[in-house]
Amino acid sequence: MEAAAASSYLPLEGGLGLGFVIEGRPLTNGPDHGGASWNYVTWRFFEVFKIPVIRGRAFTERDNGAAAPVVLINEALAKRYWKNDNPLGHRLIIGGGMGPDFAQPPREIIGVVGDARDGGLNNDPFPATFIPLAQVGDAYTQLNNRFMPLTWLVRTKVEPFSLAAPIQHAFQEAADLPVAHVRSMAQIVIQSTARDQFNTMLLVVFASVAILLASIGLYGLMAYSVEQRTLEFGIRLALGAAPPLLRGMIVRQAMILSAAGIAIGLGAAYGLTRLMASLLFNIKPTDPTVFASVAALLGAVAFFASYLPARRALRVDPAVALRYE
Repeated sequence: MEAAAASSYLPLEGGLGLGFVIEGRPLTNGPDHGGASWNYVTWRFFEVFKIPVIRGRAFTERDNGAAAPVVLINEALAKRYWKNDNPLGHRLIIGGGMGPDFAQPPREIIGVVGDARDGGLNNDPFPATFIPLAQVGDAYTQLNNRFMPLTWLVRTKVEPFSLAAPIQHAFQEAADLPVAHVRSMAQIVIQSTARDQFNTMLLVVFASVAILLASIGLYGLMAYSVEQRTLEFGIRLALGAAPPLLRGMIVRQAMILSAAGIAIGLGAAYGLTRLMASLLFNIKPTDPTVFASVAALLGAVAFFASYLPARRALRVDPAVALRYE
């Protein structure tokens, strides 16, 4: 085991959000300056998840109930409310609008930590505050425990579930605490992305079917148009046209027509794919590789759809082609 900590909620699962007031800054709209997710953690929480401390310091064992109230904020909150200023040393009044039972003393910002995707992999990091568990009042913990009981976190060097039984035994021996819903972080990631993965799978299936239908339709249209010109080809051959030049003309005309259609389709797709941005993670909706691959596939279909029927039509005897109706 590398490190262990406790938290009111896990990354990717979200948690309770509270409004806050920046002490000394005048209020302009509403009772708060803003809102942020609110997570109470033990001091090794950031070590467990390898969340870096960008400025200031992280919590220590000395940040207990007898110490001065402190808070850590993430980069998203610092950038939104302090922009290029240094937030260290400023104080936040958190949850002041929730009534006297939840009133907290002003907390000094002692550090800024890296952002985590608490709301899901497809969501941008949102402002977050972190409070030492030892400095959280009972009213807050009771409220949060209604929705998300305290979660214990263990970072291991071995397969996570190999330590599940010893950890459960340790909790039972220490305080007779039951341990339920044991999960690995990999399972949490899978659970949080299950819906997006299902949507992506559907999109892949529909896109594959669409490309297949487009390819079949394009091939059929091009082949039919070439077959319809058999009489024209017979006349050209009878007048002395060279089959290779005639075949090149047919393919060139077909490729010009298909290129125009592909260009129009890519333009429409470029506009429509922006509507799919929320379904994608770390992938641009206008990925040039995807656009180039589809264009190349349809271009290849158009080439063979014109070349093969043209080669077959030009093998016909001109006298037979002239009788074609």
